[in-house]
Amino acid sequence: MAGSKNKNSDIVAVAKAARVSPSTVSRAFNHPDLVKATTRKRIDAAVRRLGYIRNRAARTIHGIRSGTIGLIVPTIDHTIFAELIQSFSDAVGEQGFTILLASHDYSLEQEYALTRKMLEHRVDGMALIGIEHARDTYVLLDQQNIPAILLWNVDEGSPLPCVGSDNYLAGRLIGDHLTGLGHRDVAALFPPLGGNDRAGRRFSGMMDALNTAGFDIHAYRRLETTYSISDAKRAVLGLISEGPMPSAILCGNDVLAWGALHALARAGAHVPGDVSVTGIGDFKGSREMEPPLTTVRIPAQQIGIRGAQMIIASITGSDTDPQNALLAPELKVRATCRAVRVSWR
Repeated sequence: MAGSKNKNSDIVAVAKAARVSPSTVSRAFNHPDLVKATTRKRIDAAVRRLGYIRNRAARTIHGIRSGTIGLIVPTIDHTIFAELIQSFSDAVGEQGFTILLASHDYSLEQEYALTRKMLEHRVDGMALIGIEHARDTYVLLDQQNIPAILLWNVDEGSPLPCVGSDNYLAGRLIGDHLTGLGHRDVAALFPPLGGNDRAGRRFSGMMDALNTAGFDIHAYRRLETTYSISDAKRAVLGLISEGPMPSAILCGNDVLAWGALHALARAGAHVPGDVSVTGIGDFKGSREMEPPLTTVRIPAQQIGIRGAQMIIASITGSDTDPQNALLAPELKVRATCRAVRVSWR
């Protein structure tokens, strides 16, 4: 009944109901790892029974304003950032924080607007994807003097600390793998590179590998499409209809590779007998494809965990000078590639 609800429950009432001290209740909220699991359960039961909502504004005296961390990603339409988002959210949650999540659809101007909104909500820290951001976004974060980090890429010249992988190396690994198998007649399927430093670095690494092997990709075989299985499928079907089949299709990430595999199946082409296909990312489902996708593993889960640890340490003051963390990509050789005889033209 509404009349029986106690709207004036405070931390003292919770402590009394849970048979602990108010400081233990506070510690359970702010540093749950320092409180026994059985004690946390008693406190949680008291909180639920009393309908207690803590006043986060009161935490400002400890340098923590809202207990939230803003995370802005380019997209949540596909699995591209799903593993990172989940691991980042889980890791900050273990320390008593929650995330505010938003996506900017690869618009750096929209990212700036979202950053302003999150700061208006008094987030304690900000995490952005990649190195390339609007100048106004960097200026805003500096003006507000708020802990902020960049995820997914690492750049020693970045104005903010970074946690990520080497996307140039990821492209180089997959390019070297294909050229090592003898492929020279290849196509590339990538997203638009503008405003996407991750894809740009992968493309550069891949092209350097091909150039080292002494060849290039014809302009009509440099396909560009959005991160969409259907769009990638359409682009590859168009390529097939225009001329001879390439021996391999290098894709900027696994979502595009999935679309390429669907297109080749639709066209009756055998993978890898007729065409080899590669991706980058090693998203959930890539290993279960038929055939399993050869790709480069970007350690998204580890990036999310390490990034969460870094931003929380900055917020709480336990690390005032965070250092960049570079986590290496790893080539995953599976069944979508085969060796071909080199044909010198």
